Amino acid sequence: MSLSATARPRLESQELQTAGRPVMHQTWNELFFLHWTERADTLRSRLPPGLTLDEHQGRSYMGLVGFRMDAVRPRGLPAVPWLSFFLELNVRLYVRDEHGRPGVFFLSLDCDRSIAVWIARAFFSLPYEHAEMRSGTRDSERTLGCRRRGLGTDVAEYTWRPASAPQVSAPGSIEFHLLERYRFFTPRHGRLMEGVVEHAPYEASPALVSRWSALPLGWNGLPIPDRPPDLAHCCRGVSVRAYPLRRLAASGPPTGPA
Repeated sequence: MSLSATARPRLESQELQTAGRPVMHQTWNELFFLHWTERADTLRSRLPPGLTLDEHQGRSYMGLVGFRMDAVRPRGLPAVPWLSFFLELNVRLYVRDEHGRPGVFFLSLDCDRSIAVWIARAFFSLPYEHAEMRSGTRDSERTLGCRRRGLGTDVAEYTWRPASAPQVSAPGSIEFHLLERYRFFTPRHGRLMEGVVEHAPYEASPALVSRWSALPLGWNGLPIPDRPPDLAHCCRGVSVRAYPLRRLAASGPPTGPA
């Protein structure tokens, strides 16, 4: 999740000073990003009040992002094997708030660690879902599989590898628009909340995807495209600091931690 390059220094110098101290440290490894274009009115209907779609050159996108969450831990505490390492597959839309600030709105985040699901729901108000997941390496390719509990036996399967050397996205590019976002929005008790994360820009590559699935889009009531992803990227990983949720005020900056 990230902002534009021109907004990123403002996020660091001003907003992070008022966001308090990070509450969690984590590493996101072996990421893939799959995106499909979709009708704006279809996606707009999924947004809560206070958010609008953030389009790129008149196109709106639905995203599917999978990765390993490693060394997840509260600030000042060590990582522990039974909590700090798990898999995630999220479905997301790209939005702006009433102040024009770009971010991500998650429709779901599938996860294979029950206690992580509980913590994310309780403390970050994120729509985490219990899932059975697996990941690995096959020849030179990475793999990930996900089956959401309670939705039958269908498994979403992914196999990918980079198509070229990784690089930081150029401002204004579609890669920059989709990948570089450092803010998410989520409803909590009828109010819109903001979460901020901090990490180095993604060094991403176009991805060659030999196996893909749009099932998670359907799990969230979105149309299931009958075509491969319009865009596919991958990244080795980034180290992340996460800040506490803040309430979005009707005007002006966020009002402080929830």
